[in-house]
Amino acid sequence: MLGHEDIKVIVVDEGDEDIRRRNDEILADVAHEYYGPREREEWFRKRFGSSFEKYFRLIPERCHAETSFGFLRAYEDEADVIIELDDDVYIQGNFLEAHVTNLFSEGGVTVHSAGKWYNTIDNLFLNTEDRIFPRGHPYMPPCREEDYIWSDNWGECVLNMGLWSGQPDLDALTIIYHGGLDGKSRILSEGLKREKIIVGEGTYFALCSMNTAFLPKIVPAFYQLYMNFMDVDRFDDIWSGVFLKKIADRIGDKICLGKPIGFHDKRPRNIFRDLRREANGLEMNEIIWRICDEADLTSKTYSDCYLELANHIEKSVDRWFKEAMQIKFWRAQTEKMRIWVEVTDEIA
Repeated sequence: MLGHEDIKVIVVDEGDEDIRRRNDEILADVAHEYYGPREREEWFRKRFGSSFEKYFRLIPERCHAETSFGFLRAYEDEADVIIELDDDVYIQGNFLEAHVTNLFSEGGVTVHSAGKWYNTIDNLFLNTEDRIFPRGHPYMPPCREEDYIWSDNWGECVLNMGLWSGQPDLDALTIIYHGGLDGKSRILSEGLKREKIIVGEGTYFALCSMNTAFLPKIVPAFYQLYMNFMDVDRFDDIWSGVFLKKIADRIGDKICLGKPIGFHDKRPRNIFRDLRREANGLEMNEIIWRICDEADLTSKTYSDCYLELANHIEKSVDRWFKEAMQIKFWRAQTEKMRIWVEVTDEIA
């Protein structure tokens, strides 16, 4: 069993002191630190001096991708395991132990997909018979065919994605179609089917990082891409998950999903604003995983493979993307991917 002395909470927030006072009460028994924009800037200043702005600009403002900073702090602290938890996911029972068990146990079952994508929501019992796909799962038909091959190839993993009861992680189009004009659809998750599914080599999945545990060794290749940028948002964990899966496959490490279940109590929100932010990324989402999939990686470490992948993407954007905005977007992302490796090298 994990005790409070084994846990440190890093809160990445917007610096609201009223919210922090409430969080101090919730986290009274656990060591915790707050990192809003001011604290993040101070952190980069201390480590990079007069050149800090180049690195500070890795972290966007007021979007989910700010969690990248929490990964840096945990990496610097040499954490044994890093767990990301969003503020609308509620946990209970042996939540931490379940993550650790999935990472380090030899159990599980492996899935491969002929269409190269596994639908993570297939591992949930839903209140509907409709086939539902998660946010970030490509729309192209081969990726949406349930053509899976299961095997008993199990083992330890470098990342475990926990799933959810309550609201699944859906994109804005799906939520609107299923009556979610307030951001909360009628689709509900009622529980988990399999406790540990290893996603096989060459198969991708939509990584939602709101309930995820991973080993620090992957941090140099797990930058949550720069979002709230050029009218694109809500693809940071999706695309970072695709890149990580490609690299883990190259290195020979495994990634899994399943337990623990967290209750996702999604708050009402402007779903049309989400739709606008996702719309500019939808076409790129159909393409970027294929660019990643065709990369021929030869390196043996996460940081070196990440640099290889950044170079491959940069060289491929003119061939795959036709709009100037998309080319500019991915050139900016690949530059930040390289800077991310500089930061992780510096603090390792």
